[in-house]
Amino acid sequence: MGELLQASLNWIDPYILQILVNIGIAIILALGLNLITGLTGQLSLGHAAFLSIGAFSSAILTIKLGIPFSLNIVASGLIAACFGVLIGFPTLRLSGDYLAIATLGFAEIIKVVFLNLDITNRALGLSVPLPNTPIPLPIYVWAIAILTIAAMCFIQNSRFGRALQAIREDEIAAEAMGINATRYKIQAFAIGAFFAGVGGAFYAHFIAYINPSDFAFLKSVDILNMVVLGGLGSIPGTVLGASVLTVAPEFLRFMQQYRMLVYGALLVFMMIFRPNGLLGGVSFRRLVWKAMGKLPAGGR
Repeated sequence: MGELLQASLNWIDPYILQILVNIGIAIILALGLNLITGLTGQLSLGHAAFLSIGAFSSAILTIKLGIPFSLNIVASGLIAACFGVLIGFPTLRLSGDYLAIATLGFAEIIKVVFLNLDITNRALGLSVPLPNTPIPLPIYVWAIAILTIAAMCFIQNSRFGRALQAIREDEIAAEAMGINATRYKIQAFAIGAFFAGVGGAFYAHFIAYINPSDFAFLKSVDILNMVVLGGLGSIPGTVLGASVLTVAPEFLRFMQQYRMLVYGALLVFMMIFRPNGLLGGVSFRRLVWKAMGKLPAGGR
């Protein structure tokens, strides 16, 4: 079965395959942050910390303990989720800029800790072996990315998701209606961190080398840009934003040293003319209804 799946990928150019894997990982990471920032309205600038926790957890579990990759994915996500709960308890009573600063500080602390731990090989980082699985890594990544999309759609349309949206719109009113805002925010943080940890596990084994410096503040900004560009709270928007911002730098490589300048200018241009994002306020349900010609008036 594994050989058949691998053969099905042989006709795809390795460079294109690499971009597709990067898109899948970006979708997992961005959807996790969208749950925290887009759906719950909590601005987090520390998502790279959960990504790094997942990446190093998976690498260490593989190198030191020889745990199978499939278990590593779940374990890395759970470890990141535990850190999400730990950071959530003291910080999620904050909001706005204060929460953003607190999560940024958490991410910097994690980076410095990893830079000074023997088990992470300090500043030298770790070489991570390719996963030994019957399923090729690109298919594995996209299978989990699709499951992540499905999970986020389920959460968004569930009672839990509606509570998160109520907190985003008016936290005081939500608490007046009996919603425990702190508890729901911690749960959202834990779930978002879990998916970041899963994305980190894939990232580590795909890149094959990780260094604590790879998970600096700019990595958190990159993930946040995907969510904002696609449209805060929009799952299809986040998927599109993650795809666009992963592919765009590759398309601009011919500009060499001007590549990132043009990339930044395009981001500014998009946010001026599409301040709500590419698909702000659009759900997969709305897209399906529109495709079927059955979109109800005012439906989301």
